[in-house]
Amino acid sequence: MTRVLVILGSFLVGVASVATLLHVASSRSAPAGRASAAIGGPFRLVDQEGREMTEQAMKGRPFLVFFGFTHCPDACPTTLFELSEVLTKLGPDANRVGALFITVDPERDTSAALKDYLSNFDPHLIGLTGNPDAIASVAKENRVYMKKVPTEGGDYTMDHTAIVYLMDRDGHFIAPFSLKRPPEDAAADLRRYL
Repeated sequence: MTRVLVILGSFLVGVASVATLLHVASSRSAPAGRASAAIGGPFRLVDQEGREMTEQAMKGRPFLVFFGFTHCPDACPTTLFELSEVLTKLGPDANRVGALFITVDPERDTSAALKDYLSNFDPHLIGLTGNPDAIASVAKENRVYMKKVPTEGGDYTMDHTAIVYLMDRDGHFIAPFSLKRPPEDAAADLRRYL
């Protein structure tokens, strides 16, 4: 009987601990309509046309953000293809959202390289690059991991976070945006934020 009481007591202490943590976490949550995660922020980069662009250009419309690089063998082109399908399913509403592809490899991904690469995907996608410090700053603001990894022959690849971020009209993070569903479902989800 003592053993059962000890197990039951331990269980109740665990439940009380979880309840306390949930209460503390909910009391620190962000105001209604605001995301709790500190993702995103100001940036000053260059698009695939060579024009300077800041976060202000995205104000007033929801937008998606994906970090990658043009020499990426699989995750990046797959993600951009899936994003392109979603933008296509949006039809005319695609003009009311934004989609950013921010390089994690500014050494190779010049504006011209981004322009050539993005010509394979939906024209609504905007590619952004900049000097290494600017890219590192934007990656940090978005909690993106990126690391240069040497390969054979003196070349390199990039390890990086491969999440699509959904941002609201004010540039605040809403949630990761899942592309692992039919494009029409993802488009319907995105329309909710227009």
